[in-house]
Amino acid sequence: QVQLVESGGGSVQTGGSLRLSCAASTYTVGIDYMAWFRQTPGKERMEVAGIWIGSGSTYRDFSVKDRFTVSQDKAKKKMYLQMNSLKPEDTAMYYCAAGERRLATGSYAYWGQGTQVTVSS
Repeated sequence: QVQLVESGGGSVQTGGSLRLSCAASTYTVGIDYMAWFRQTPGKERMEVAGIWIGSGSTYRDFSVKDRFTVSQDKAKKKMYLQMNSLKPEDTAMYYCAAGERRLATGSYAYWGQGTQVTVSS
C-alpha cells in the first residue's frame, strides 16, 4: 500500500508560480511511475505531467510543456511540479498518482487527496 500526500497548492495571480510536492510513503511495492493530474468540476481528470522513478524520464502534456516541470527526489520519495507563468485555466484540484507504469487510462492504483491551485486574473 502506498500513501501519497500532496502539498504546495494555493492562490496566485496570473503569471505567478507554485511548486507542488507529492510525498510517497514507500516505493517498495514496485512503483515506477508517478503522475500529476488536475481536475475541475464537471470535467474528467487529466494527466499533466509524470516521471518514471527509475530512469528519471518525464512526460508533460502539450498544454503545459513550456511552463510546468516535473522532477523528483528519490531519496525523499518526493515528486515535484514546478508551475510557472500560471494562467486562470490552470485553476484546478491537482492530484498525485502512482503505479507500476504509465497508464493511458489513468487508472492508477494509488492517489493522493489533492491540493487546490487557484489562479486569478
